[in-house]
Amino acid sequence: MIAQEQIPTVLDHPVYDTEGKKIGDAKHVFLDDSTGRPEWVTVRTGLFGTNESFIPIRDASLVQDHLEVPYPKDRVKGAPHVDVDSGGHLDASEERRLYEYYGIAWDDAWQRANQPGEDGWAHGTAGTTGTAGAAGTSGTMDTAGTAGIAGTGRTAGAADDAMTRSEEQMHVGTEEVESGHVRLRKYVVTEDVQETVPVRHEEVRVVREPITDANRDEALSGPEITEAEHEVILHEERPVVETRAVPVERVRLETEEVVEEETVTGQVRKEHIEIEGDDNPGRRDRM
Repeated sequence: MIAQEQIPTVLDHPVYDTEGKKIGDAKHVFLDDSTGRPEWVTVRTGLFGTNESFIPIRDASLVQDHLEVPYPKDRVKGAPHVDVDSGGHLDASEERRLYEYYGIAWDDAWQRANQPGEDGWAHGTAGTTGTAGAAGTSGTMDTAGTAGIAGTGRTAGAADDAMTRSEEQMHVGTEEVESGHVRLRKYVVTEDVQETVPVRHEEVRVVREPITDANRDEALSGPEITEAEHEVILHEERPVVETRAVPVERVRLETEEVVEEETVTGQVRKEHIEIEGDDNPGRRDRM
């Protein structure tokens, strides 16, 4: 059980579930107007903190700088959305819905609240439930000398000649999750490349010249009859292959945001009120 003097330590601090997962941050603590004891804590959840979920605080415990509640995160996030009035109070019907959702019997809660001297629950009648102001702010003075408690909430056995019709509204948000991983990986492959290159080589051909006045002296410069050899060195070009590593491009990954429309289907419950009269049994009006 969280004492009233511990409320400033709870507000705006993390709230963890039974598995040690963070549910969100505590934003409001609701007190029983009759006893001033904490009854509920609201935790801001959602990707951008747009939703507040109610959690019973009677079995919660304050550990160092955070609050631990005996409910899993998924159950807290699935709690029914309830509205509080302008004075910051929880309506009796809304509070009853929350008790039923968390498996707390409403009749048992009312009876325990009316049993004097029982520790851990309110002494006296079951009172109303209002919000406790955050540290440094002041709330409406609605109970005897208690700052930060406002308006009306749950009452036991109060008579009313009006009926409240409620309905659920669907609020759709978005959350960012990982959809995949993309990475760059560089590897080496060997390819066959063909390229044509011209190559030159030398060949021998025999040239016969007739004896003329121009070459007569050279022709008669040697012995008349003799053996001789003359050698010619031939040359040719051969292809030479050489490779060099040169940069050709740079590759990097970039992300771009694509907006698509997706239709979300859900179910909401609405209350209808029928009017029946004894003066006209066949008549039945619905609102």
